[in-house]
Amino acid sequence: MSLLERSFNSDRISQFAESLASSLDRQMKNAFRPDERKTLRLFSAREVSELTGISISNLNTRLADDPDFPQPITDTRGHRWFSAEKIDQIRDRMYATGKNVLTYRPGRQPGDALQVLSFVNFKGGSGKSTSSCHVAQRLALRGYRVLLIDADAQASATTMFGYRPEIEFQDKGTLYDCLRYDQDQVGIEHVIKKTYFHNLDLVPAGLVLSEYETNTAYALGQRITPTFAERLTIQLSRVEHDYDLVIIDCPPQLGFTTLTALAASSALVVTVVPSMLDIASMSQFLSLAGDLFRTIQHHTNRSEPISWNFVKFLLTRYEPSDGPQTQMAAYLRAILEDEVLTEPMLKSTAISDAGMTQQTVYEVDPGNFVKKTIERAVQSCNAVSDEIEGLIQRSWGRT
Repeated sequence: MSLLERSFNSDRISQFAESLASSLDRQMKNAFRPDERKTLRLFSAREVSELTGISISNLNTRLADDPDFPQPITDTRGHRWFSAEKIDQIRDRMYATGKNVLTYRPGRQPGDALQVLSFVNFKGGSGKSTSSCHVAQRLALRGYRVLLIDADAQASATTMFGYRPEIEFQDKGTLYDCLRYDQDQVGIEHVIKKTYFHNLDLVPAGLVLSEYETNTAYALGQRITPTFAERLTIQLSRVEHDYDLVIIDCPPQLGFTTLTALAASSALVVTVVPSMLDIASMSQFLSLAGDLFRTIQHHTNRSEPISWNFVKFLLTRYEPSDGPQTQMAAYLRAILEDEVLTEPMLKSTAISDAGMTQQTVYEVDPGNFVKKTIERAVQSCNAVSDEIEGLIQRSWGRT
């Protein structure tokens, strides 16, 4: 075949996109029948115990003796199953009647500030979307009221929650609507979507979000206010009483969208694959981010630098048996010390396989996986999320 015969024009590229979109649409509809929306599985008594801190024996006693205690669904084999909503009702009952009640309702108390946590990196493939979605779901299951903001125009997090952004959010309904600079701007409450995941809402993304980069450059030249460094903070103030924490999945570049998210954040998690190239890329990201924030501080006349409760580094796609990765992880810890989270997000076939059907390890049926494989993946995600939860609690002055 000649070079000319192998050439492609823009129409051919569009044909590829249409073919893929059509195929993905069929796959999504087949996966989520009959209502073509995702639903969340039920959880076992053992999982309820782990999520709530209620011992199995105490759970059994409550189920038997407390007539107002939420009851499970029992299958033909006598196994008990609980929905996420039912788990939340259990939390309410334990909060009303148990001891150490903050164990059951660990979210904000009067005087606690909304926590806004951004997952960031300069480089694609660092596990930002995977990590942010798993952490958001785990903390929702732990009893927090969570808002997940997809700030990446590629919309991976939005797709993970069963939406087709290229179809459903072509022109409106995304984060862009509440950040834009014209008369079509709306409050963030108008783009928040309730998800199938109890306690977890979503602000979707779509390709239209990429327009924010160009429009912000124009707005800066025209001195339009509020500036990009204030826009998301102002929007979140409209809904802050509805949530305990906000998790932002940032795009893999240091543009205005990322800077907008970072300026609104109270904490950052920088994801990094333990390899020399990824660490070098992260170093460039941090250097550029520092310079840009000093510029922002100058142009917004801030008397104090932008600051966060914590900035932590999360090792992702980590394979403990990989010698070079282990060496690079040790290298990073030697330099950044305690700023590297103790727990890494392990590379796992369970996480990868779940992602093929737009699911996380918290959504899939454990029976469809090798037991050791899925348990190892869940334990890794739990450990990362629990460490981050501890940092959030510390920000509220509880530990």
